[in-house]
Amino acid sequence: MVCVLSVSCFSSKKILYFQGVDEAAVDTTKVNYSPVLKPDDQLSILVSSMDMEAAMPFNLPAASFNTSGFSVNGNPQLQTYLIAQNGTIEFPQLGNIHVAGLTRLEVIALFKEKLTPLLRDPVITVQIVNFKVTVLGEVKTPGTYPVKNERITVVEAIGLAGDMSLWGVRSNVLVIRETEVGKTYNRIDLTTADMFNSPVYYLQQNDVVYIEPNSPRVNNAATSATTGIIISVTGLIITIISILTR
Repeated sequence: MVCVLSVSCFSSKKILYFQGVDEAAVDTTKVNYSPVLKPDDQLSILVSSMDMEAAMPFNLPAASFNTSGFSVNGNPQLQTYLIAQNGTIEFPQLGNIHVAGLTRLEVIALFKEKLTPLLRDPVITVQIVNFKVTVLGEVKTPGTYPVKNERITVVEAIGLAGDMSLWGVRSNVLVIRETEVGKTYNRIDLTTADMFNSPVYYLQQNDVVYIEPNSPRVNNAATSATTGIIISVTGLIITIISILTR
C-alpha cells in the first residue's frame, strides 16, 4: 500500500536535517567558499585611483543600447568581461590576462600587481555578475536562481527553491560542478552535521543541486503511470466493443 499524506510513513532519521550538530566539530581549515573563476563567467572589474583621470583608460566605458543602436548616452550600464574558453579576458591597456582558475581575491591581487607601476594606489573591485545555481528534483520550486553575494551554501540554495518535499532523499544530495577538467559529481548528506565539512557545502557558480525522490515516491509514480495506461486501454476496448455491437 502506498503511503499518502502520512508523516508516519517517513522515519525521522531520514527527514531531519543536521542530526548530531550539537556534538559535531567543523574543521574550518577545510572551509572554502571563494568561487573559482571559469570560462563563460562574466566579470565586472572597476579600477579606481587617487588620480581618477589616470584610471579611466583601464575601465570599460559605460554604455547602453537603444532603438537607434549602440550609444554611450542615455541610461548607461556597466559593461562586463566574458572569460573566453582559454581562460582569458581582454583588458584595456593590459591585453589578454588569464583569470580562469583564480578566486576573486586572487584576481584583485593580480590586477593590483600589474597596475601599481602605472597608477597611484590602485583599488580594484571584481564581481561575478552571472553567478547562479540550479536546484532540481524534489523541491517546491525547482529552477535556476541568481546569487548576488558570491557566497551560497547548498542549504541556502535548497531554501531558495522552497525546501525539499518529504519525498526528497536528504542523505544523498547530488551536486554537479563544472571544472576546468570536466564535470564532477559529489554527494552530500544533509541529515548529518558532517555536511558542514563537505567540499561542496559552499556552492560555486553554475552548480546544479539535484534532490532525488525516495522509493515510495518512485513506486507511486510508476503505479500511477501503470494505472493510467490500464484505464486508457480499458476505455479503448470498451469503445471498440460498443461500436461492434451496435
